[in-house]
Amino acid sequence: MSVIETIAAWCVRHPAFSEQARQLAQDAIADTLGCLYAGRDDFSTQAVQRAWAHYESQPAAIVALLNGTAAHAIDYDDNFGPGMSHASAVLVPSLLAVALEENCDGKALTEAYLIGLQAQAFVGEVVSNAHYTAGWHGTSTIGCIGTAAGVAWLKGLDEAGIARTLSIAVSLASGIKGQFGTPLKPFHAGMAARNAIDAAQLAACEMTGRLDIIECDMGFYQLFDGAGFQPESIQRWLTLPQHVIETVGVMPKKHPCCGSTHRILDAIADLQALHAFSAEDVESVTTKVGISNLRNLAYAQPEDEMQARFSMNYCVAVMLEKGMLSVADFTPQQVQRQADATRLARVSMSSWSADEEAEQGNLPHIVTIILKDGRTLTAQRLSAKGSLAEPFSAADKQQKFADCCAGLRGYDQIWQRLENLQQESGLGFLRKMMV
Repeated sequence: MSVIETIAAWCVRHPAFSEQARQLAQDAIADTLGCLYAGRDDFSTQAVQRAWAHYESQPAAIVALLNGTAAHAIDYDDNFGPGMSHASAVLVPSLLAVALEENCDGKALTEAYLIGLQAQAFVGEVVSNAHYTAGWHGTSTIGCIGTAAGVAWLKGLDEAGIARTLSIAVSLASGIKGQFGTPLKPFHAGMAARNAIDAAQLAACEMTGRLDIIECDMGFYQLFDGAGFQPESIQRWLTLPQHVIETVGVMPKKHPCCGSTHRILDAIADLQALHAFSAEDVESVTTKVGISNLRNLAYAQPEDEMQARFSMNYCVAVMLEKGMLSVADFTPQQVQRQADATRLARVSMSSWSADEEAEQGNLPHIVTIILKDGRTLTAQRLSAKGSLAEPFSAADKQQKFADCCAGLRGYDQIWQRLENLQQESGLGFLRKMMV
């Protein structure tokens, strides 16, 4: 069987999802909806909305495009290691758009999310991290393909239909990391969400493509950097009794900026909790991260809020000053106020070498802070807060949702319903959060 046929077979005959998997999926959906609402007024979202304003009645694919862009607009949405992606920013908008069109309930939405997420894991594992390191934006490549499987399942397609959907989605997958720090990056998530729905719709109309398009000559893995192609890895996932959301998890973000900064920001928070120092006490900050993380953070002196989200210098400076970062720290006015060249110049960044990464895999991110009184403080982290090893508390989840939805009347009631999403017979109450 081809990779696509293997994934399609799993989608229709998947093991029963545990209560833990369902709860984690429910948490991820709620987290993403908060991020979506917070991104509604971002420039990228507004630009996409204007571009497609001519639709008098928006089909599900366009609804997914708008809301996928919004979900990723402020870079507060979760990360997913196996897909090298912001998995939920593609999954939730596309699945919700279809669920509303098909009058699905909360249970179906939750199950479709779990199917789409596992499909992203399958594809991500097969092509390996080489795909992301080469410069492909996994959110819009792997995210599109995996999400298409969840959409096809939610629309009721059979195994052959899901396989056709996956093949079509491979031809729609695109997006490059060179656009990070620009308004087009959030559009990548919206584009992937739209393309996932279009792929399923085409498949429902009997459009076909090669079922071996991931592994064949001139196929996905070969063209999208096949240096680490691992077709056998999918078999390992198939034998695991637990869903990927239970073994690896999606990681919600503690900070509304690029995830490549998060281990450093959390390490700074660790030091702030242990030692009494303020931003004014700091002489310099040196950071060491992974190669792809360094490449993601291209703006030492950001000029706008989008660049600030991809600036280690800016994020560290705000963390030192405030002890946290919030949605309000990434507005044009705040960036102009806080992006002082002298303050940002205190922060430097380097990366591990390619040989070190090849030898050891996941290496820690390290921060060293030199204080004006001569003290040197060092901390390191292998993972950021929000992982399965260090999950958010109930208060963390609710606080983030409140930060995202401060302008939404009745957001606390919506939060309560999202906490019991699987018992909801309809999803119309979520429309007020959408673009």
